[in-house]
Amino acid sequence: MDFGKFIDIVEDKVEIEYKDIPNFPVSTVEGHSGKLVVGRVAGKEVLVMSGRFHYYEGYSMQEVTFPIRVFSLLGIDKLIVTNAAGGIHPDFEVTDIMIIKDHIKIFDETPLRGKNTPEFGTRFPDMRNVYDLEMMNIVREAANEINMDIKEGVYYYMAGPQYETPAEVNVIKLLGGDAVGMSTVPEVIVCSHSGIKVLGLSCITNTLRDDTVDVTHEEVMESGDLIANSFSKLIVEFLRKI
Repeated sequence: MDFGKFIDIVEDKVEIEYKDIPNFPVSTVEGHSGKLVVGRVAGKEVLVMSGRFHYYEGYSMQEVTFPIRVFSLLGIDKLIVTNAAGGIHPDFEVTDIMIIKDHIKIFDETPLRGKNTPEFGTRFPDMRNVYDLEMMNIVREAANEINMDIKEGVYYYMAGPQYETPAEVNVIKLLGGDAVGMSTVPEVIVCSHSGIKVLGLSCITNTLRDDTVDVTHEEVMESGDLIANSFSKLIVEFLRKI
């Protein structure tokens, strides 16, 4: 999810277009700009991706996760990953923000397929605590400070770009998924491989409890705009505390 309003609060920012970075993919999804923004937020140095890449755009998993390799080489050791997600848990409503406690990825393709590069990480990275417990606690405190009723749950990854069928939603429920989306997990896998700590946040932009209601990209974008301000406040408070 591309939260342009967050970019507005970055101080002393320098913007670099993706097209000007060697080997960087370019965002093709409506609503996603394509640039890196470097600057400061709440006194912390930040590097923000304004726009991301998805497997369904035709990129390989290695291309989708290429920015994480770049961040690793830059010495970045903490990453906040965000996404727009469909809410499956009965308590979730549009504009809720969910802390990702864990994820489910049944789809076979992985960004670690192929020859391992030991300089980045081990052949078989552990995924038990890929979402950092300390950062989860800090974002809970941040949400409390701004009186936000933050949710928590398991994120289910689907390759997309088609939205889920009612039968698929039922399966996701049975498997323990609370929200579903088409991004984030490939990047998180590479973070685990590279030793980068991760905080994952899903922005609930639609709910999947009514089989008679169509899901559209326009709805997701509109809901994302509604979440943007509260999301920015949460991240700023989190950065103050970290």
